[in-house]
Amino acid sequence: MPNLWNVESIKPGVADELPGDTVPAMFWAAVARRGDTVWMREKKLGVWHSWSWNQAAQAVREVAHGLMAIGFERGQTASIQANTVVEWVLVDQAVMSCGGVSNGIYPTDAASQTQYLCEDSRTTVLFVEDDEQLDKALEVRAQLPLLHRIVVFDMEGLSNLDDPMVMSLEALRALGREHAQAHPDALQQRIAAIAPEDLALLVYTSGTTGRPKGAMHLHGALTWTVRQTALVLPQVRGDERMCFLPLCHVAERVLGEFSSIYAGSVLNFVENPDTVPENVREIAPTIFFAVPRVWEKFYSAVTIAVREATRPQQWAYAWAIGVGHRVAGRVLAQQPVSAWLKLRFLVARVLVLNNVRRMIGIHRARYLLTGAAPIAPDLIQWYLALGVPMLEGWGMTETTAIGIVNRPDAMRIGTIGTPAHGVQARIDPATGEIQVRGRNVFAGYLNQPEKTAEAIDAEGWLHTGDVGTVDA
Repeated sequence: MPNLWNVESIKPGVADELPGDTVPAMFWAAVARRGDTVWMREKKLGVWHSWSWNQAAQAVREVAHGLMAIGFERGQTASIQANTVVEWVLVDQAVMSCGGVSNGIYPTDAASQTQYLCEDSRTTVLFVEDDEQLDKALEVRAQLPLLHRIVVFDMEGLSNLDDPMVMSLEALRALGREHAQAHPDALQQRIAAIAPEDLALLVYTSGTTGRPKGAMHLHGALTWTVRQTALVLPQVRGDERMCFLPLCHVAERVLGEFSSIYAGSVLNFVENPDTVPENVREIAPTIFFAVPRVWEKFYSAVTIAVREATRPQQWAYAWAIGVGHRVAGRVLAQQPVSAWLKLRFLVARVLVLNNVRRMIGIHRARYLLTGAAPIAPDLIQWYLALGVPMLEGWGMTETTAIGIVNRPDAMRIGTIGTPAHGVQARIDPATGEIQVRGRNVFAGYLNQPEKTAEAIDAEGWLHTGDVGTVDA
């Protein structure tokens, strides 16, 4: 458990620093280095199951060969419409290893949205989670002439389905095993042919100002961003991470999946969205990224528990959190924390604050990360008072999730921090718009050169549309 006045404990060591300037190169280097160690865990029917790097690699290899067996070519797009599950990651890596483009679709999207995203991305293979997502695909497939195969993760309730266009993920993997025996070098040849300038991902924006736009992310930019992220937000092999935010969103993809590949941290998949609090307590992540609404729910749960506690317990909590606020205040002001205050904080931790952290599941966390939406400064201050550093950052789909972030040794509540390593940022003096430049900036919007020209100027500055100020 780190102390706010000693942020060196946030940095336990050096990441693996994997080679590779494409996502598949980085993934397969990770497999070669880590072998039988655990990479992912998933909870199904109340039981946690582990995936080693080798087991994941075997599944990725089979899916990739299966894709090649059904005619999936380099540069083609495969879309994934599913919740955040292990299969999402396996398919994501398989598609990119084939030299394909991976595109995520929210499982909450309606059939009409599924049609638009598949049509715009020129999807040829669509992966869906279950019968609910399959129904959407079947409803619109007649309007998708390029779509030639639908692959289902979970075939429960579909045992009697007889449709030549639809197959299970297990059937695709079985086809992949046969293809691998007949063409043992095919996958390695595909991986070797991928260049850093090749398109890796499409991440569609929310479409609040019109139809969703497909932000294009290149392999070289993704691997560069992951490495720069590791300098600002350190994680190492053995770190425990939660994976529950949508993988079709750039934040979970880059800060979760890809950063885990680079650093060797363990991804833990929750059983379902309703079990997130329970699963967090079970795993006790050492690094925890979530959006503000998640942090608000944890705070509300503690507030309710305190309200229902006995008067002595309420008094003890008020005293302990007060001590924590005094410590946090001095750290934020970059003032020394006296030995007497440190002693009082130690007592507060033993009597109260450690229990509060365990109640949430953050008692092992070196730091917490919040982003994707504004968060109340008082809420950050409360987590700091518990003794856990919370770092607020800013990024967007077009900046590959990373742009500006608070650093452990220079936290300033109410700000989004300073530009990440290798990222330039400025404020337009006329409009106050935040503008960003760096290799993390996306390559443009698919099929929309006019929108791309509006977003990225001739000097490479991304016009974010967000407004900010500089206070230092």
